[in-house]
Amino acid sequence: MEGKIIKTISNDYTVKNLNKLYVCKARGKFRNMGLSPMVGDEVIFDENNLYITEILPRKNELIRPVIANIDMAIIITSLKKPDFSSNLLDKFLVICEYNRIKPVIIFTKADLLEKEELLKLKPVIEYYKKIGYEVYMNDEINLIKKIFKDKVCVFTGQSGAGKSTLLNKLDSTLKLKTGEISLALNRGKHTTRHTELFELCGGLVADTPGFSALEFTGMSKEDIRDNFTEFNVYRDECQFRDCFHVHEKKCRVKEKVLDGTILKSRYDNYLNFLK
Repeated sequence: MEGKIIKTISNDYTVKNLNKLYVCKARGKFRNMGLSPMVGDEVIFDENNLYITEILPRKNELIRPVIANIDMAIIITSLKKPDFSSNLLDKFLVICEYNRIKPVIIFTKADLLEKEELLKLKPVIEYYKKIGYEVYMNDEINLIKKIFKDKVCVFTGQSGAGKSTLLNKLDSTLKLKTGEISLALNRGKHTTRHTELFELCGGLVADTPGFSALEFTGMSKEDIRDNFTEFNVYRDECQFRDCFHVHEKKCRVKEKVLDGTILKSRYDNYLNFLK
C-alpha cells in the first residue's frame, strides 16, 4: 500500500493513506543503504505487519528540518517591528530556488508603517512581484487560503514577523498565542521535538521551527549566483559565460543594477552571500 509519512517520533513513522493512519517501523535495509525515511516521503508499506518497505523517489529534501517533497515555502516577512530585512528575505528565496521549493512571500505589519516608510517600501514589494514571485499582504486572507490546496508547505521568516497571527486567521481552531513557533501542537516557543505535517486549508503544513535556521548548506558560489532568478535573464549578455557579476568588465547584470532594472539591495545581498 502507498502512503505519505506525516510524522516521525524516534523510530516510529506515522503513514497516512486516505484518511487512515498507520504507525510503522522502517525495514533494516534502509540503514544498510544509508537512507532514512523522512516526513513528507511517499512510501510503500505493509499495512498488516506495519513496515515501510520502499521509499519512493524524492523531488527535494531538507536537512534542517528533516523533511522531503516540499512544494512551497511561505516566507513571512515583517515590514515593521521587526523591520524589513531584504537580506533575510533574499536568503530564503535563494535557498528555496536551490531546493526546488516554490517560495510565496507574505508581508506583514504594513499598518505599522508611517506614510513615508510605506512609500519607500512599495517599489521594493512591487519588484519581487515583477521578477515572478507570488506576493501577498497578510490581510488578503481569502486569497492566501487558496494557495495551500494539495500542497506540502513549510513556514519561515523572522522571529516575531506574525506567523502565529496569520495562522490563527487562516484556521481559528489553532488558537496559537503570539510568539509560538510550534504550529499545531501548542507546545510553546522552540519546543517542537519532531517534524509533523498537519492539515491547513486543504493542504499540509510542517509543524517545525527549523526551516528558519537554514544556511547555504551544500551550495557553491555558482549555486548562489544561479538562484538569483533575475540575473539569469542577462547572463548571456555578459562578456564572459561564467561571469559572477562582481569584478568582470562588460557585465550586463551590473549595468542593470546601475540603471535600476535590478534592485540594488538584491545585488548587495548577492555580494554579501558570496562572501
